[in-house]
Amino acid sequence: MPFDFLKRKKDQPAAGGAGGGAGRAESPRTIPFDGLTEEWRIVGRMQVDGRLSDALNRRDPLTISDVQWAPYDGSAPLVDAPGLKAVDPYDLIIVLAGEATQPPLTEAERVAHKVHKIAYDVALEVPPFRVIGTVYLYPGSEPERLLERSSEMFVPVVDAVATAGDRQIGEAMDAVLVNRFYLRGVEQVDKRTGERFQKLPGSPLGGVSWQERSR
Repeated sequence: MPFDFLKRKKDQPAAGGAGGGAGRAESPRTIPFDGLTEEWRIVGRMQVDGRLSDALNRRDPLTISDVQWAPYDGSAPLVDAPGLKAVDPYDLIIVLAGEATQPPLTEAERVAHKVHKIAYDVALEVPPFRVIGTVYLYPGSEPERLLERSSEMFVPVVDAVATAGDRQIGEAMDAVLVNRFYLRGVEQVDKRTGERFQKLPGSPLGGVSWQERSR
């Protein structure tokens, strides 16, 4: 297999990276890497300071080691790819993030990441993949706005499942990091079924609906 398959998307903006690296200094640590492109699944090891999402949102090439790869559709097993030393975040459609990719946080720090945010259960279409899980957004930010251009290149979808057609990619993950440049559809769904919420027949009886509560 050739090792120059990763082609940076020249028609996509390469302007500066997103913030999010601020905070306490972290010592570099080695974490598992599991990313998918339009054709390949690439696994290996990489060193990061802080969160994996911060490293991706800096948009710099990621140095990886102990690399294996295979077609994303599972048509062949993973094989060693010793010539592949780095991956360009622009080529990654989704990145699977398990517990081992998360930096050590106190409970207060975990809560702080979600404070003042609203949880939405969504299905994100990033062909050839579909990701179902929960996104946390600030009030006033509807999930559909994820389709708009932003300084944040990758958005985390937590408690997520990624599929390609009818095939699940890996296990249910703590988070799937989705490249917004590839995002083609956003839909609020029932996470248990992956299907759009169905409105119940009849008129509301009063109170606040889930749609109103999420606004």
